[in-house]
Amino acid sequence: MLAVVADAGLFPIFLGLLGLLIGSFLNVVVYRLPLMMEREWNAQCAELRGEAEPETEVFTLSRPRSRCPHCGHPISALENIPVLSYLALRGRCRACRAPISPRYPLVEIAASALAVGSAWHFGFGWQAAGAALLLWTLLALALIDFDTQFLPDELTLPLLWGGLLWNLDGHFAPLSAAVIGAMAGYLSLWSVYWGFKLLTGKEGMGYGDFKLLAALGAWMGWTLLPCIILVSSLLGAVIGISLILATRRSRHIPIPFGPYLAIAGVVALFWGEKINHLLFLGEDLELLFSFGF
Repeated sequence: MLAVVADAGLFPIFLGLLGLLIGSFLNVVVYRLPLMMEREWNAQCAELRGEAEPETEVFTLSRPRSRCPHCGHPISALENIPVLSYLALRGRCRACRAPISPRYPLVEIAASALAVGSAWHFGFGWQAAGAALLLWTLLALALIDFDTQFLPDELTLPLLWGGLLWNLDGHFAPLSAAVIGAMAGYLSLWSVYWGFKLLTGKEGMGYGDFKLLAALGAWMGWTLLPCIILVSSLLGAVIGISLILATRRSRHIPIPFGPYLAIAGVVALFWGEKINHLLFLGEDLELLFSFGF
């Protein structure tokens, strides 16, 4: 089957359809994972206080069955087909006609588009598969951070180790560059965090941001970290200033940095080498710093 997909040029279509299914699952992860973690924290706090753990419904990524948050109507398989079910139901619950958030099909479409982009850019093989996994995880992390201002270790740490694993054969960067990328990614934002805290007494970002940049360094190597930091900083500045001016949002209200890092990771994955070429006027960054990887 894999040979047919590769020879017939159907790989982008296959990966795009798979992306729709993964996008549907990511909607579950984005909603349920923070709640699962909150329940676990509450249970641990109750245990430390010597209180009995309250009896609650089993709540995992697979249980209970998905249902309408308004009326509790269980979502059937036919009502859970990516994008098509939303269109067929006209964006409303089949039972109570309450509106369904358009974010659900948009996430499915985004996951599919990212997968197709991976297939077109890298071609049939492990590079495209790894890129799709990276991009799907970045999508989930960006949405969770946007909703909760939290980047869970349950996603950032496996993403970091996955990057090192994928680069054992140098699919995206030499293993040495990936290891240095992970260390440099973490330490760069860690240094900014402590420098800002020492100067102002405030926390400018969370530890999840350090881990996410470390994961991106593990996937793409240290040479693309300047591109990622530059793009994410520019996005953060432009969007943050726009929000303050357009909505009169207080500058003291924290803005999650994870979505900007995720977007910068996508940009670096597809166009990072070209951006580095422009930034360093055609110089090879590795030769420029004489590491000789």
